[in-house]
Amino acid sequence: MDKLFKLRENKTTVRTEILAGLTTFLSMAYVLFVNPSMLATTGMELKAVFVATILASVVGSLAMGLIANYPIGLAPGMGLNAFFAYTVCAQWGIPWQTALAGVLVSGLVFICLTLSGLREKIVNAIPTELKFAVGAGIGFFIAFLGLKNAGIIVPNDSTIVALGDLHSGPVLLAVFGIIITVAYMTIGWKGAIFFGMATTAIAGMLFGLIDVPTQVVSSVPSMESTFGQAIIHLPDIFTPQMLIVILTFFFIDFFDTAGTLVAVATQAGFVKDNKIPRAGRSLFSDSLATVFGAIFGTSTTTSYVESTAGVAVGGRTGLTAVVIAICFSLSLFFSPLLGVITSAVTTPALVIVGILMIGNVAHIDWTKFEVAVPSFFVILMMVLTFSIATGIAIGFIFYPITMVLKGRYKEVHPIMYVMMVLFILYFMFVV
Repeated sequence: MDKLFKLRENKTTVRTEILAGLTTFLSMAYVLFVNPSMLATTGMELKAVFVATILASVVGSLAMGLIANYPIGLAPGMGLNAFFAYTVCAQWGIPWQTALAGVLVSGLVFICLTLSGLREKIVNAIPTELKFAVGAGIGFFIAFLGLKNAGIIVPNDSTIVALGDLHSGPVLLAVFGIIITVAYMTIGWKGAIFFGMATTAIAGMLFGLIDVPTQVVSSVPSMESTFGQAIIHLPDIFTPQMLIVILTFFFIDFFDTAGTLVAVATQAGFVKDNKIPRAGRSLFSDSLATVFGAIFGTSTTTSYVESTAGVAVGGRTGLTAVVIAICFSLSLFFSPLLGVITSAVTTPALVIVGILMIGNVAHIDWTKFEVAVPSFFVILMMVLTFSIATGIAIGFIFYPITMVLKGRYKEVHPIMYVMMVLFILYFMFVV
């Protein structure tokens, strides 16, 4: 064990790594129920997505632990699943099978770029402010999504949106869930989001708002309806619209993974001379998980920033990630609990994750107007158009324009000018 994970070298023990793995798993376990319920809106079978979510998480976390030796857990990404379900499938009308093929291709492109070393160059081409703006925008988007799904925010002919019916049982349950989860987060309870969902579900059953499950443990559900659909529908991706889909999957996962890797490596003290050791292996593990996840039947798999919870209790090696994978695999037998995870139960998770992601705005220099404008439009238009891709496109069009007008055109990477043209053509001929 010590030889494989270098426990002594990283000043840790098996006991500490196991504790760290359990802590991280509890912190990100909400994805087991949120991801299937979100992707099920596309017509995908709920229990099949549940199994796909687990298997993708197992493959990703094992790869991260055994290949990169990092204490990072992986699972289908929040924000990426929202883009998959509510923009690609619901708004653009693309079948979920074709969307999965897009996820598969983005993962394969990731692997090629990682092995060639180009991934880092592309990351450096995107300005830091826009990276943070995308993260913050997705935070606002999924928080709004959660509030909408629970009926806390509803359509209104006069004001576009308004507060929902606070006398409704499911709405009150969602409000209770948000309050209790905020309380758990505020006092620093490890796994607060997961326990917030559990508390909300129990309250819903006690008050008759959620049906009590007849069983808790069962055999592993079939994944037949989703498995391999990404491969079968690869020929369907050759359209201008799917190119935008693939680029967006690619872009969001690109920076989500990079940001998580930096956060975990910094907290664990791995960064030396401003470099992260084994970064290429970590990025490869993430790419591999996305490919397998698409084949199993789920949206893009990515590194979870909740991994910092495990690092905080001492996790320093890949053994932590292996423990996370084991915990996920054991979850395969708890599919009956999916029935109690209603929109009122998942809303607290979406809102809290949104709050955490919105913190990215603090890293944007709002005093520089040429930077503030594109960042503002990335964030605002994601919510107002209910489309992550549209927000990114509009912000990326404005950035080169404002920088040129400010006389800072030399600071804009050529890739950004190319992306501006591509997004303009997208609005002209695709939307």
